[in-house]
Amino acid sequence: MKFVDEAFIDIAAGDGGNGCVSFRHEKYKEFGGPDGGDGGRGGHVFAVADPALNTLVDYRYSRRHEAKRGQHGMGSDMFGAAGDDITLNMPVGTIITDAETGEVLFELLEAGQKITIAKGGDGGFGNLRFKSAINRAPRQKTPGWPGERRNLKLELKVLADVGLLGMPNAGKSTFIAAVSNARPKIADYPFTTLHPNLGVVRVGPEQSFVIADIPGLIEGASEGAGLGHLFLRHLQRTRLLLHVVDMAPFDEGVDPVAQAKAIVEELRKYDEGLHSKPRWLVLNKLDMVPVEERAALVKDFVKRFKWKGPVFEISALTREGCEPLIKTIYQHVRAQQLAELAPDPKDIDPRFADADDSGLDLSNDPRFAPRDAD
Repeated sequence: MKFVDEAFIDIAAGDGGNGCVSFRHEKYKEFGGPDGGDGGRGGHVFAVADPALNTLVDYRYSRRHEAKRGQHGMGSDMFGAAGDDITLNMPVGTIITDAETGEVLFELLEAGQKITIAKGGDGGFGNLRFKSAINRAPRQKTPGWPGERRNLKLELKVLADVGLLGMPNAGKSTFIAAVSNARPKIADYPFTTLHPNLGVVRVGPEQSFVIADIPGLIEGASEGAGLGHLFLRHLQRTRLLLHVVDMAPFDEGVDPVAQAKAIVEELRKYDEGLHSKPRWLVLNKLDMVPVEERAALVKDFVKRFKWKGPVFEISALTREGCEPLIKTIYQHVRAQQLAELAPDPKDIDPRFADADDSGLDLSNDPRFAPRDAD
């Protein structure tokens, strides 16, 4: 399936049905009074986050989505039926913005999340609504209200805990295939990855995280060179970036340090927020370096790159060093998840700062004093 992470659509909720002017006509009831019903509301347009989808390709070729209008009111006190709603299934991680103003309207962040992106118009009033003691034969009615119409831009940002950065052919696809259930295309030429790949890394029972691989970046990517700039947005929601460096390039004139610096500079130009994310250095393809030369090569790289953060030495092909890396990643991701769930200290009442979960300070209660070990 072709990967599409951006699409434009036009949506229209249904108009409300018109109210009805009608009078009751029954035998032996000369003045039956008004009995015109209201019109039905127009259909709504909903969006649902579908975990089975991973691309917006369905909306690339189907731009117009319109709900049914409400049925008109009728006589005999019959109200019009509501118009049929329509539901648009979108991948988890879709951002819905107004195509004209650029305002972000909605975000689908959880599987099964359902939002109303266009409300149907209310139905008009029939003359039954206007009956009163002084207006016993009203001939007023109102038309149905129009439904909302919008031009929307859909943008997909994949939801992953960890994102991979690196030059083409740095071994990112080999790494994600080695540690996760993803099966990306792997070949001995650059730009084999043409769209983001997501993989789930299983660390242990009920212990996992999601990793994302995007097409490799090259110098000038922030200005549109190569393919990677089209997918950098997918790294903006990650908690951690792994900068994968090829330590054994095929071309002898290629300097891994210069390549690594170019990637960092492209990140900075693209988005300062992305540049400031936690980033670890992963030195790959060390299986192609003689064992006695590895330590000196790594030390020289770190010194010239002026790197002070975490450094991991691996071989994605032989999986050497991958196991300690993914365990450390999981610990980091889990710590961030717990930190996000922790309450803000500003929201805690100072009266109960030292209390237990029940809100009562039991520190001086002898019943809860610590016991000596037997």
